[in-house]
Amino acid sequence: MQDAGIDPVTAEGLRAHQIAADMEPHGHLWIELLRDGLTFDLSGLAPGPALTLPVISHRFDFGTYPDHSDLEVLAIAPGPHLSAGARTMPVLRGMLAVARDLAMHFEDLQAVFWPPSGSAIGRRFFESVITAWLDGGAFPALGLTAFDETADGALQSVGLAFWIGQELRIEPPLTIDKIAATRLAVRLINQLVIVGGIEESERIVAPDGTRLVMQTSRNSEYIRVRRE
Repeated sequence: MQDAGIDPVTAEGLRAHQIAADMEPHGHLWIELLRDGLTFDLSGLAPGPALTLPVISHRFDFGTYPDHSDLEVLAIAPGPHLSAGARTMPVLRGMLAVARDLAMHFEDLQAVFWPPSGSAIGRRFFESVITAWLDGGAFPALGLTAFDETADGALQSVGLAFWIGQELRIEPPLTIDKIAATRLAVRLINQLVIVGGIEESERIVAPDGTRLVMQTSRNSEYIRVRRE
């Protein structure tokens, strides 16, 4: 069987697998991986129990939904000693770096799945965007976040709240051109991940010179982007 890819986090988020005190004689089998002084657990290995292929909502450089019978799933999670800081940027970058390294060295690996956005990211695309980010480039918004079109025509991010506690909404009529709206969202997500979200309204200028306003929703769960 071929590897389906690597799930860098558990289906419940960044909760470490129960592979320490709760381990039974025929329980999980895992490998401890070390990077930059941080340890991560790689599970799903035979002869331990197989992991379930996650539900894929978005695909990036990845084909049609795969047949589970032809694939195997591995999962990476922060080691137990990192559980308190599992969602800090150094740990997340370290975990994604481990997944990138595995993608580089194992050609049978087909994709990496990122649960917060429900995204399956093709191996080569994942390797490229994560490497660029780790080297100081832009945040890989296409993959570590995704986008859905809402009923009212807005373009809304999926998974950005995992990083900053807020999702991004590009409001109509800015979404008439879906490609331009997506490019704008990608640019904004990169900045928002750097600053950690916003609390008040901000005025910005789009690449085409359009003046925009970014404003939080009443419940602060969304950052709405509209024309000024």
